[in-house]
Amino acid sequence: MTTRTEPGYLTTHVLDTARGCPAAGLPIRLYRLDGRGRTELASMLTNADGRTDSPILPEKDFVTGNYELVFEAGEYLRASGQASGEVLFLDDVPIRFGITDDSAHYHVPLLLSPFGYSTYRGS
Repeated sequence: MTTRTEPGYLTTHVLDTARGCPAAGLPIRLYRLDGRGRTELASMLTNADGRTDSPILPEKDFVTGNYELVFEAGEYLRASGQASGEVLFLDDVPIRFGITDDSAHYHVPLLLSPFGYSTYRGS
């Protein structure tokens, strides 16, 4: 058993690389993955800086395990005028990741354009 020294938490930052600005108003959902199912833990919108106003997974709920962030990119891309039509190249962007250290800060940013995205473990 490990002794928890400092609480961890989960954050994100979404940048619109096509427009060169933060992706404001982008809906995000967080799920905890367990076996074959998933449980929704949070639902938020990005603010004017492309971040959420509070941690997506705050200290009190932060535990090790497998998670999925779903960025509703299609809704954002339509609203920003970068995509239209019923079928988009990118719509929901799921990112699955594991939290192995419950005392760490996990930052999962998304760099987004209408035709591509990338992510990494940030700081």
